[in-house]
Amino acid sequence: MPSIFAYQSSEIDWCESNFQYSQVVAEFYNTFSNVTFLLLGPLMMYLMHPYAQKRSRSIYGISALFMLVGLFSMYFHSTLSFLGQLLDELAILWLLGCCYSIWMPRCYFPAFLGGSRLQFSCLVFITTVVSTFLSFLRPTVNAYALNSIALHILYIVVQEYKKSTNKELRHLVQVSVVLWVLALASWLSDRLLCGFWQRIHFFYLHSIWHVLISFTFPYGMVILSLVDASYEMPGETFKIRYWPRDTWPVGLPYVEVQCDTKKC
Repeated sequence: MPSIFAYQSSEIDWCESNFQYSQVVAEFYNTFSNVTFLLLGPLMMYLMHPYAQKRSRSIYGISALFMLVGLFSMYFHSTLSFLGQLLDELAILWLLGCCYSIWMPRCYFPAFLGGSRLQFSCLVFITTVVSTFLSFLRPTVNAYALNSIALHILYIVVQEYKKSTNKELRHLVQVSVVLWVLALASWLSDRLLCGFWQRIHFFYLHSIWHVLISFTFPYGMVILSLVDASYEMPGETFKIRYWPRDTWPVGLPYVEVQCDTKKC
């Protein structure tokens, strides 16, 4: 049995040709397309700083986990090692678990928790720990399970979209859903239709997935932040802004805390 550190010890091999551009990097484009995670993570920490001061500094931990996902994905695609696969998937698992703990609206909590955020966070933590150990038993199904969790988050976002009359929030949800669908389509197409893409010499769908999903996450983070604020901070006013400019057709969303002149 090969070492878990060994190159190509993972059962998963994406459609991109291995070692085509380097003897060290197995999948060149799939590796370096993760750089967007490393760029957007610190930027979101900076842009969301005012929100973090008002609501929770846990958002810094979420941004750090987001960057870890990018780092571990780079390690996995550069080596195709079993260890790289596990680290990548576990980082995603813990990222989703933290998002659940911080931003899940209380109205979606299981009834037996009585609306307690602390108890819900403990339940999520225990579930995440158990899932971490189970990941070692059936690693090949991890990616599909993680996408299923993402579907549940999408369901909650859609439910809040139906309730909301905030045009900015509704626009944000629409853009994020489009990005997520395009990202998922790229992931599935690379996984299920690899033979076709290899015949036409197009090996970049999984790297496109990396770029699209890395931009989808900040959109989702801002949506969950605003939904959470509507439940937990009803007295505060928040505004959706876009970096680098609001007037640009494409930008990175973030939450700006509006200052009440009576409190300033």
